[in-house]
Amino acid sequence: MAEPKKAPIPQILVKEYMSTSLTTFKPDDTIDQVMEVLTKRKISGAPVIDASGALVGIISEVDCLKEIIKGKYTNTPKFPGKVSEHMTTDVLTLSPDLSIFDAASHFLEHKIRRFPVMKDGRLMGQISLSDVIRAFPTLKHTTW
Repeated sequence: MAEPKKAPIPQILVKEYMSTSLTTFKPDDTIDQVMEVLTKRKISGAPVIDASGALVGIISEVDCLKEIIKGKYTNTPKFPGKVSEHMTTDVLTLSPDLSIFDAASHFLEHKIRRFPVMKDGRLMGQISLSDVIRAFPTLKHTTW
């Protein structure tokens, strides 16, 4: 007697949990501007895009700390440094069609808090560690 076929486990994909309404910055924005926006929007970082909309980097609170420390030593209360001076340019990205499990593995492996989501060279959104964590309660009634 053949065993009954198990229903395939539905794949939960990055595109189902990523943010698509993104805050972005330009390379010429100042760290002052970045800190104001990050604080106001209660986010910890965002993609940096050029005039054509291409992803050129990512800026985070940690990157902003570099300018804050520099201001401390030069005794300047403003942070005029440019995003381009502090952003990460070697940006790791994920595909919107990647499973949420594979995304979780990338978060563990790279120890970063957000990945831009790219498809065909275009910025589609961003997925954060919080977005991935938010996906897992929906799986508690599923067999992995």
